[in-house]
Amino acid sequence: MQVKYFIGIASVCTALFLGACNGDGNSNSTQPQEQAKLQPIVIQGALPVESEKMAAQLDNATVEMIGEWKFWKGTYKGYPVVISKTRMGMSNSAAATALAIQHYKPIAIINQGTAGGHDPDLHVFDIVLGKYTTNIGTFKTPNKPVGGGSNALEWNEAFDVLPDDESDPEPIAIRKFEGDKELLLAAYKAKPNYTKGQVVEGTIGSADTWNNELDRIKQFHTVYGTSVEEMEAASVAQIAHQFEVPFLGIRILSNNITNNGAYDPATGEACQEYALDVAEQYMKAKAAAK
Repeated sequence: MQVKYFIGIASVCTALFLGACNGDGNSNSTQPQEQAKLQPIVIQGALPVESEKMAAQLDNATVEMIGEWKFWKGTYKGYPVVISKTRMGMSNSAAATALAIQHYKPIAIINQGTAGGHDPDLHVFDIVLGKYTTNIGTFKTPNKPVGGGSNALEWNEAFDVLPDDESDPEPIAIRKFEGDKELLLAAYKAKPNYTKGQVVEGTIGSADTWNNELDRIKQFHTVYGTSVEEMEAASVAQIAHQFEVPFLGIRILSNNITNNGAYDPATGEACQEYALDVAEQYMKAKAAAK
């Protein structure tokens, strides 16, 4: 026991001595032990084309299945990262988010992937940072008699699924989840490295719907201010909000029928690369603040 004790003291002293010799006073140099103290950041993608590129870049990765949801746990540039394949749709992504929060206790969540354009000024490979994320699938439809037909362009009352007053039988309001400011700052730090398109702030709209009606898309863009639409981010934002976990949606335009922008499958990998860069910038700032 005494031998081990003295060896331990010697090792600590040696480490302290070497640390003092190697220290250059540079605050930008993140020490490995500070990186290791951080809780992991979770980066989500719904499909293999939106997640497997990131997973392949993790060091010392292990694969974990929780139910039907797949997670890769490892490190990226020394920072703890969990890649989550949420599967497609609002229910799947909400479940994957709740599982990730309970199982990994993440420092933050980034939901990223491909999306269809709503804004004619945006083009394929442009990236939208979700200053806001909103559910575009919750409505109260107008009263109509039998035989009165149905017109989705008349569905102008949005239904709030998280009302402040839960006793309100008709909580009509457009709820927008705001992107975390520190994650947005990290996204802007990563912006100069992205050269395949522009990176802009906007509103991400989510629903279990694939909209191809241009009048309907125009209505979302006008009433909700949507830049893009997809099928996951708003449900992730909702769960993250309820657990008080910082959240940011990042979406790349894979197509945009408002300006004839044809689908490009390479957008999925491009967004993953950018999301990893954002995660690195965020974790670097968190480590420096410790």
